[in-house]
Amino acid sequence: MAAPEQEPEGLEEGLFSHLIELRSRLLRAIVTVAVVLMALVPFANHLYAELAAPLVARLPQGAHLIATEVASPFVTPLKLAFYAALFISMPMILYQLWAFVSPGLYRHEKRLARPLLVAALALFYIGCAFAYFLVLPAAFRFLTAVTPEGVEMMTDITHYLDFVMLMFFAFGLCFEVPVAVVILAAIGVVTLEQLRDGRRYAIVGAFTIAAFITPPDITSMIMLAVPMCFLYELGLLAVRWLVKPRAEAEAR
Repeated sequence: MAAPEQEPEGLEEGLFSHLIELRSRLLRAIVTVAVVLMALVPFANHLYAELAAPLVARLPQGAHLIATEVASPFVTPLKLAFYAALFISMPMILYQLWAFVSPGLYRHEKRLARPLLVAALALFYIGCAFAYFLVLPAAFRFLTAVTPEGVEMMTDITHYLDFVMLMFFAFGLCFEVPVAVVILAAIGVVTLEQLRDGRRYAIVGAFTIAAFITPPDITSMIMLAVPMCFLYELGLLAVRWLVKPRAEAEAR
């Protein structure tokens, strides 16, 4: 009768050890973010000035950003420093997540997951950079041009930060199209042939999503929709390279 009692104890010990490892991984990720944040705090105002540059450069002469709340000049740059710390620390955060999850994956799952994690991180960064250097300047050029006569454009610094962070997050997610396509094909939701046949729907979906996400100008919409269509095609190539060889290997 001793064997049945040892099984639950072994399961409990295994679960406890996993929880300890998870706590250790989370602490390392949190410490990384905290260290990077402390290093960025002295440069918080400079970071905000760089973030506001696409709008400030296109404001009418004499216009400027404003702070409508008492603590905004202090709190808003600190919020940006925290977002930047998360942004910079993301490789370490994903590494800790991978180190915790990877021991439970099969070999072929690891071969697929590694490039997907790297690609997801790189594409998110590229999406944010695309929004900052190309989309936001075009959007602000349009918004300042359509400001009604007699209205002075003075944007609140907190609202501006929220808007830009939302754009970064939206563009970063939209640039994950190839990763999403590969995952859907890998888990068997769709096949490569179905993905090819669904190109027209993907194009319509890309322009629909771009119309909802981007500011109300056609330039920004096209600047998001066209890369999403290109990334969809890139996802098809990735499915051909990554998913199909794995399926053939398993069939053998």
